[in-house]
Amino acid sequence: MKMKKLAIVLCSFITVGLFGQTSVPDIDVKDMEGNNVSFKSAIDTNKLTIVSFWATWCGPCIKELEAINEVYEDWQTEYNVDLIAVSIDDSRNSKKVKPKVLGLGWDYTVLLDENSDLARAMNVVNPPMLFVINQRGEVVYTHAGYSPGSEDELEEKLEELTTE
Repeated sequence: MKMKKLAIVLCSFITVGLFGQTSVPDIDVKDMEGNNVSFKSAIDTNKLTIVSFWATWCGPCIKELEAINEVYEDWQTEYNVDLIAVSIDDSRNSKKVKPKVLGLGWDYTVLLDENSDLARAMNVVNPPMLFVINQRGEVVYTHAGYSPGSEDELEEKLEELTTE
């Protein structure tokens, strides 16, 4: 188990180093009602924040957010965490986001990055891409892609960050 934690920590450092993003950019995105929102102001500085870049057409993205949805309420209590799901659907497809979110019953903050400005600023190449941001606004964990069990690795990271 210690080797697994070490691998996760090393992967986090390598990934942040590769992707280069260490702090939250101040870029405007939209909420599901079409209002402009500063991404930086959407981050609650009293909590850890999971940011998941996803799209309505991305099967692994939906699977990842569904897996997190199953444990999200517990994580909010145990790790004092928020989740912001950032859709990278373009302006033609962004009208599909709200019905998808409501249909799946996600209780996350959902933001729309229709021009991919935020995704570019955070070096997101393909969804799903997930970040954990600490209370200082620093990216402390990054994970690209999804496979079943990725949410367990994420929980280990949240636990580690909560006990620091």
